[in-house]
Formats: sequence, structure tokens, C-alpha cells
Amino acid sequence: MTLNPLANTNQKKIAELAIQHGLPSICARSDYAENGCMMAYGPGYGTEGKDGARYVDKILKGAKPADIPVEQPMKFELVINLHTANTLGLTIPQWVLFQADKIMQ
Repeated sequence: MTLNPLANTNQKKIAELAIQHGLPSICARSDYAENGCMMAYGPGYGTEGKDGARYVDKILKGAKPADIPVEQPMKFELVINLHTANTLGLTIPQWVLFQADKIMQ
């Protein structure tokens, strides 16, 4: 799932349509799982702002944008919406549940 304003404002509708058509959905941010997506796996909501602020700080201190290395997220968050999984008739394996940062009933 791409992160864009259109998708962000229609999270519940996207999740409802996926469930209606029997499709498990895996999204990139936890707020999607909170709104019905079956799973979310990504760097966590809100990290974009912090990352962007670090880049702006470096540029304001004189760094050339072309010289700043691309950074990868250091931590990823796994959120599982068990209600959605159950609605779809799916069982999430125990080993996956153990790795989850957050499980929504």
C-alpha cells in the first residue's frame, strides 16, 4: 500500500473493501491496521517527520543535499489486527504473533 493523501484519508474504506472481497491486506503504517487493515509492517507512523528534520538540520548547517547519504529506517513495527484476520477466516501463526509489536483484538 502506498503512502499518499488519497489512501490515508480512505483507510477505513480500503480495509472494508479488502474484507468485503476476502482479501488480506498488509499496509505500511500502524494506523491502517487500527482502521481495519489485517497487518501493518513499516518504520512506524511519524518517523518521516523526524527523518526529514534531520536532513533539514544538516542542510541548514551547510551540508550539500547531494552529499547527505540516504538513511534506512532502523526499526520496523509489526501490527496485527486479529479481528480482521478472524473476519477473513485466517489464523495468524503463533510465531508471527510473538514477533508483533502490537496485536489488536
